[in-house]
Amino acid sequence: MSLDKLVLILVIVIAAAGATVWLGLLVATSFQLPFGWLTLLPAALVGYVLFRVISERVGNEEEDHYDKMDH
Repeated sequence: MSLDKLVLILVIVIAAAGATVWLGLLVATSFQLPFGWLTLLPAALVGYVLFRVISERVGNEEEDHYDKMDH
């Protein structure tokens, strides 16, 4: 995965997390919810994206070109 794709994904995820928190705060004003529950969804989204990026980097054959080199 190229660096520009990674940065684009991170920007989109951060924007989506901000929108989720903002909408969550709008909903929370009408209900009585603890604030910790509102941060759980954006944190889960960021964790999921990080997991996918790391798993893609580990499982990609093109990223292992240094493993086949003779030392």
